[in-house]
Amino acid sequence: MRGFIGNTDYDWYRFLASQPSIDEVDFWQPSANSHFRALKPGEPFFFRLKAPHNAIAGFGYFASFSVLPSWLAWESFGVKNGARDFEEMRARIEKYRRRNGAPVAERPGDYQIGCIMVASPVFFPEEMWVREPQGWQPNIVRGRGQDVTTGEGLRIFTECLDRAQYLGASLIGAEDRAQRYGGPVFVAPRLGQGIFRVSVLDAYERACAVTGEHSLPVLEAAHIMPYASGGMHEVTNGLLLRSDIHRLFDLGYVTVTPEYSFQISDALAEDFHNGKTYYAERGKQLLLPKAEAMRPSRELLAWHGESVWRG
Repeated sequence: MRGFIGNTDYDWYRFLASQPSIDEVDFWQPSANSHFRALKPGEPFFFRLKAPHNAIAGFGYFASFSVLPSWLAWESFGVKNGARDFEEMRARIEKYRRRNGAPVAERPGDYQIGCIMVASPVFFPEEMWVREPQGWQPNIVRGRGQDVTTGEGLRIFTECLDRAQYLGASLIGAEDRAQRYGGPVFVAPRLGQGIFRVSVLDAYERACAVTGEHSLPVLEAAHIMPYASGGMHEVTNGLLLRSDIHRLFDLGYVTVTPEYSFQISDALAEDFHNGKTYYAERGKQLLLPKAEAMRPSRELLAWHGESVWRG
């Protein structure tokens, strides 16, 4: 089992450590030049503060990586990007881009950035920081992978888990505590709303499941079973829909059958004397994720058809 020790901006850490109830964070990179492939979902990601601090100030569990326009990263994660507002985030992106010799955009948000999405993060107060691994080289730019089953990696992971337990972090359940004394174990990341949105976006290859529309500003991740009704932030509980179709889906004017057929209720025409553009899509087969494990749950689609759809 691997972990990754990522060099972390102190201001990013300090801001997030001051926020209550952070369930996910976007550990963004100022450009999209390199993709992050060091971890599998569920493996630990450690936040290492650079000099003069030289310590690990928290950790979480890697969920996924995606390249996003900076405006979409802000829409998806908001302050969980480690900034008070988008202007502050943009200024920080530009600071690092200038430092690295990368071009600065003329229009706000015109940056493709690398987003390392980390679930269930825990940030430690300074008196609980964990000593960095012995032999850490100061010329390491982004970070490095670390075996967490032995040696320094195991020490760091164990100390982080102990601190998380002491702080009452929700990711340390009774089963986790019982298992971890036999060695590190994978943790299924508990996805937050932002990671859910991006994960659905990528699963559907950034195309509306009904129309094939690719324009990012109008694509939304719809919950089949709403979170408020007990639905989870899981890709199998999601559909990528154009914003107007998403609204109709939530209100029950459209649904998707367990056979992945798009259906429109007669109530749409009865209530609004319109809807011709939507009825033209009636019976259309959904554009599905290539990975079968990412496809919408047939059971949840049946629930939507029985509990939400207007028939």
